[in-house]
Amino acid sequence: MGKQEEFVLRALEERDVRFVRLWFSDVLGSLKSVAVAPAELESAFEEGIGFDGSAIEGFARVYEADMLAKPDPTSFQILPWRDEGPSTARMFCDVVMPDGSPSYADPRNVLKRNLARASELGFSFYTHPEIEFYLFKNAPEPGVDPIPVDRSGYFDHTAQSMGADFRREAITMLEAMGISVEFSHHEHGPGQQEIDLRYADAMSTADNIMTFRTVVREVALSQGIWASFMPKPFTTHPGSGMHTHLSLFEGDQNAFYEAGAEYQLSRTGRQFIAGILKHAPELSLITNQWVNSYKRMMFGTEAPSYICWGHNNRSAMVRVPMYKPLKGQSTRVELRTLDPACNPYLAYSVVLAAGLKGIKEDYELPREAEDDVWTLTDRERQSLGIDPLPESLKEAILIAEDSELLADALGEHVFDFVLRNKRAEWADYRGQVSAYERDTMLPVI
Repeated sequence: MGKQEEFVLRALEERDVRFVRLWFSDVLGSLKSVAVAPAELESAFEEGIGFDGSAIEGFARVYEADMLAKPDPTSFQILPWRDEGPSTARMFCDVVMPDGSPSYADPRNVLKRNLARASELGFSFYTHPEIEFYLFKNAPEPGVDPIPVDRSGYFDHTAQSMGADFRREAITMLEAMGISVEFSHHEHGPGQQEIDLRYADAMSTADNIMTFRTVVREVALSQGIWASFMPKPFTTHPGSGMHTHLSLFEGDQNAFYEAGAEYQLSRTGRQFIAGILKHAPELSLITNQWVNSYKRMMFGTEAPSYICWGHNNRSAMVRVPMYKPLKGQSTRVELRTLDPACNPYLAYSVVLAAGLKGIKEDYELPREAEDDVWTLTDRERQSLGIDPLPESLKEAILIAEDSELLADALGEHVFDFVLRNKRAEWADYRGQVSAYERDTMLPVI
């Protein structure tokens, strides 16, 4: 047994931990959990905890169902939302087959595989997400409109604000779990919040996002409110995004930084952006995986609808933020398509794969978009070579079906499951009669 495993077993005893929750993600990004007693943990480290993979979205067919969850001791944390009585801890797991080989369906393994490919090229991948979400006074009920907890707006400071109290408690919990928070504030929509996590390697960030969504929901429930990461819960208010800053490092050096280059952006950085732009339509099925995601993309404020990049241009899909003098390590690119309801393991996998392809195949970065692309006409955008992103889940599916990049980055099993699942979601959505149809047609037809 290694030092990390021994550290965890000692911590269980010293902190009076009675339950350990083993976490992993299904293919759609839903958190799965099984609780074990501390006495079982030593064997869990060595052999894993068995479960029925056929009962988990995207994991296995019935005749190949047996799988094992093996806890990753480096992800050990005490859960901070139980104030009284014995403690509860959590660890993320790697899902493996009975023979010990990694499960082809484990999203965490998909990201590990893509990070290993980056490592073979000498790169490590770092990410920094800005996570938006809404807080509601009421829990979801069919036919009942959600009621935001406030009517505040962007950066508003409101006395005795429920949102401010919520953010303070959520950040305290995140920090207690070793997840560093950089900023927090009220966003544009009523009841809409944003909390930004600090830069970390992509695997740690993906684990942190899964933890973040759990902490936010737990804190909301403890305060008698409801938190939602739905990309576009309101027709007339902004959607929620997860703008993510990205960079590659070669050892301790930022591979995106080149002193004296335009925007201090290296050729590697330009090729990485070019890869994301070229493959943007096919990435959409993973970065924006829900039918509701395209309501944010097509009808949301500050949500990208077109494939382009710009320097400090917030209408662009990829933005190169303002360079900070004497801070070459901070050179990065910001991808604005991601939403907070994606599976972060898969989303970061395909974004990394697209960027690396741009580097390996020496993609040329197209001309920068200097205008507000939302205000241009279709003809003006066409003349500038600015193409639209998919306008619906159906369009994203059709584009993704022919994507060699997605099949390679995700693996055939996950790729096939995502396509089948999203086709079923689109079919269910198409069959629904909406309130809009009833409100506009019943009175006149």
